[in-house]
Amino acid sequence: MKKSLLLLLFMLTMSLLLSSNSALAKSKCISCHEKETPGIVKQFLSGKMGKAGLDCSTCHGSDHQKGAEDANLAKLPTPATCNQCHPKQVSQYKAGKHSLGWIAMKAMPMLQHQPSMIVGEGYKGCSGCHKIGLKSAEEARAYRYGSGACDSCHTRHTFSVKEARDPRACQSCHMGFDHPQWEMWSTSKHGTIWQIEGPGSDRAPTCQTCHMPDGDHNVMTSWGFLAVRLPEEDKEWLKDRVVILQALGVLDEQGNPTERLEIVKAGKVARLTKEEFDSLREKMLNTCSQCHSRSYAKRQLDAGDEIIKAADRLMAEAIKTVKALYDDGILKKPANWKFAPDLLQFYEAKSSIEQDLYVMFLEYRMRTFQGAFHMNSDYMHWYGWAPMKETLQKIKDEAAKLRAEHKM
Repeated sequence: MKKSLLLLLFMLTMSLLLSSNSALAKSKCISCHEKETPGIVKQFLSGKMGKAGLDCSTCHGSDHQKGAEDANLAKLPTPATCNQCHPKQVSQYKAGKHSLGWIAMKAMPMLQHQPSMIVGEGYKGCSGCHKIGLKSAEEARAYRYGSGACDSCHTRHTFSVKEARDPRACQSCHMGFDHPQWEMWSTSKHGTIWQIEGPGSDRAPTCQTCHMPDGDHNVMTSWGFLAVRLPEEDKEWLKDRVVILQALGVLDEQGNPTERLEIVKAGKVARLTKEEFDSLREKMLNTCSQCHSRSYAKRQLDAGDEIIKAADRLMAEAIKTVKALYDDGILKKPANWKFAPDLLQFYEAKSSIEQDLYVMFLEYRMRTFQGAFHMNSDYMHWYGWAPMKETLQKIKDEAAKLRAEHKM
């Protein structure tokens, strides 16, 4: 008992000392930055951390003391910085897909062909969103202003919880060509109700309702980004899946795993055990059942699975059509490519028919399955399924033309 009281007294004393030091540092940091970056100071002081008495030095350290002369000594926060006060949220984040955003981006083979500003430095392209992922200490130094992660959703310097709970916080990344979740959700019935009733609505599910139930920062989904899972009980569907995995370079021509499988595992962009898939599906079912009957929710999710199955049949046929052109010597594999066709080369594909193939996979197939699960029938059909059918026909026609030209 005596030891406990002494420990409590020690902790209180240290807390007072830290608060005193923080107050001194605060006045020095803020008095300078009110002149240099007044907007940042205003934002910080308006947020919970500023109001709680934390100071710039809490996250940035105290090495920076001489203005622009030593500004590079100011540390930039990482999830480890946030972990000091928010260990639960950081632990959840580390176990989820957002923490793997950087790995997923760096794994794409087409990146090696891009100017650095397109994908890495400057955060103008892919890295502008993918910087939410964890980085090594070396990468954090190289990409200085992208070393944070939590501030991707809790935007600095207010770090607002209210902002991060608003679905509009998600739209800057989850939109556009290959993952237009914002467009799909916001024009669905769920999104429409939310926009009519406003942010206070408790009737319409938001991104956070479904993907962050009870504030869980894990943010994982059963199908993953690529809508690929193993094993597959349906044998015909499995055959189509193998064709797609071969075109992704995850399996070789004999169906054996390649080194890219390790990248898929590391980035968790696919579900590779039945247990993992079922666990995440059960989590989503429990969320949907808060508003709908469980049987209705299950039928809707099962219907989404069937749509992926149908889309995979189209995708596999298109891939086999292009692969046959390589097998017959009509298309030549680029010298620096290990796989052909290679869907992960994206727009670096060296023929028009492969440009169509990558768009069919990354845009139309994505919209087909994501539209289905976001309950947006128009997006699923006219922006996903219909263009998949159209593109498959274009690929067949182009293949026939290439074969005729090759004979001549």
